[in-house]
Amino acid sequence: MSDRLDVRKTYKLLIGGAFPRSESGRSYEVTSADGAFLANAAQGSRKDVRDAVVAARGAQSAWWAQSAYNRGQVIYRLAEMAESRRDELREHVALAEGVKAKDAKATVARSIDRIVWYAGWTDKIAQILGSSNPVAGPYFNFSVPVPSGVVGVIADQDSSLEAFVDSVLAPIAVGNSVVVLASERRPTPSILVSEMTATADFPRGVVNVLTGFTGELAPTLAGHEDVDGLDLAGVDDAFGDDLAALAAGSIKRVLRPDHARETSLLRLRAFVETSTVWHTIGQ
Repeated sequence: MSDRLDVRKTYKLLIGGAFPRSESGRSYEVTSADGAFLANAAQGSRKDVRDAVVAARGAQSAWWAQSAYNRGQVIYRLAEMAESRRDELREHVALAEGVKAKDAKATVARSIDRIVWYAGWTDKIAQILGSSNPVAGPYFNFSVPVPSGVVGVIADQDSSLEAFVDSVLAPIAVGNSVVVLASERRPTPSILVSEMTATADFPRGVVNVLTGFTGELAPTLAGHEDVDGLDLAGVDDAFGDDLAALAAGSIKRVLRPDHARETSLLRLRAFVETSTVWHTIGQ
């Protein structure tokens, strides 16, 4: 008979490439779909949200300065890491969502495929969303897609991995940095992905993942004046209305996605601005 005590895992936040505890010192229990204890997760605070936004703002310009090809390679590296840990991801999805092993395996496979899909878009989005415009005079006129900047993401509360991948990878594929509030009830698969991003060559702060209570943290993220866009995938219509009103105070782009179109161009276009460039022709 073993006399060992269980070593219970406490997951931390991801802010600026580091894994701190919440500055509040709080944590909360995460349970499986059938109520069994899984782990403790850091219960993020409003200050943690503000710290994550600072980290995201500091990283965004360096991420956008990389070539589109290099951004694609970094995202593809994330897919490679997820592939190598697919059994661990499958176990966490099965426990978190209460689905059978074969269904969790399929979810993980689709999620990894989506990471590859987004990696492939990094050097193609300019061709699809950009254009060469006809003008009167000896000039070239180009419309060029550029990232919005820092995007706040409130992850889907039920789809612990698949929807999380869509919400995070779409904005970073087009050059944004993100601050993500993971699913309150089912955070562990997204935490595993956040651990992978820290060693997948992303500049520190491009991806920041917070755990905690959505009702406490989401208003701070929505109202933060240095956040340029907001993905409301993880809230209902009523709460989404309140958050959208807060976002309007600093003129954020707000995405309230149709989940049937999660991997469409809708997500890639949601947090992109258009810059117009003029250049003379000839001498």
